[in-house]
Amino acid sequence: MLTYSAITKVKDRKRAEGLGIGLEKLNPAPMGVGVFELEDGSGEWEVGAYFHDKPDEISIIILETAFEADGFVISEIPETDWVAKVKRELSPVEAGRFFVFGKHDKKKLPKDRVGLLIEASMAFGTGHHGTTKGCLLALDKLISKGKKIDNVIDIGCGTAVLAMAVGKVSSSEIIASDVDQVAVEVALANLKANELENRINCLQATGFEDGFIKSSAPFDLIFANILKPPLIGLAPSIRSYLKSGGHVVISGILDEQAIEIIEVYGQNNLEVFDRIDIGEWVTLTLIPSE
Repeated sequence: MLTYSAITKVKDRKRAEGLGIGLEKLNPAPMGVGVFELEDGSGEWEVGAYFHDKPDEISIIILETAFEADGFVISEIPETDWVAKVKRELSPVEAGRFFVFGKHDKKKLPKDRVGLLIEASMAFGTGHHGTTKGCLLALDKLISKGKKIDNVIDIGCGTAVLAMAVGKVSSSEIIASDVDQVAVEVALANLKANELENRINCLQATGFEDGFIKSSAPFDLIFANILKPPLIGLAPSIRSYLKSGGHVVISGILDEQAIEIIEVYGQNNLEVFDRIDIGEWVTLTLIPSE
């Protein structure tokens, strides 16, 4: 079976990581995204994605223009080539008490860590990106502080790694949702692999615009690891569907975007409780300001 790769170069890390997130949100979604610094001393970064079907060329052109990337080279390759590459390059990730790993690294799971199994063929949202790791660290902090986590939603769940992290350490009611049906299918497969399919409700939805989500509100923990525009658009709804005394964890925020995001959420009566910076990426934990 053939699959497709789309590979390009950009001038710096900030553009590379932004482009990586942009690729993850394509429809059809990629099976995996890689962001790597070239070892030739040029300071340039390589960004690549792998797809079951040929990626939409217009979307690819929009992304390469937005992030000032070289033209993407789109190629057909045997599926086994990229799976082997992912297995080699996606080493386990530790984030506080959590340990994110592929099936090929199962023996590396420490006894004192909470294991989150992500299939190698489902590489986006594995914890390797600073946004996902930041959210896991934010959750770890909340748990360590004894914060109440009874009713949780993960908006834009991707692999559902954040929802699974909550499911592994609590008896919470949990919803994982994504606008993209491919992501939902990926999430469902990961829930089954982690024996959480009966603990977490996974569904396709845009933001909070779903009857089941609305009927399950308010939430005392809301995750939204997405991008700046939808984060801004969701701010009023996030505040509306948050319990008094609840917490919001948001990411997908570049360092230079953080001030604007904080201002927008402040206008919606949410203030910063904690901040985690990993590279160029920021994760914010917010609480009601009134």
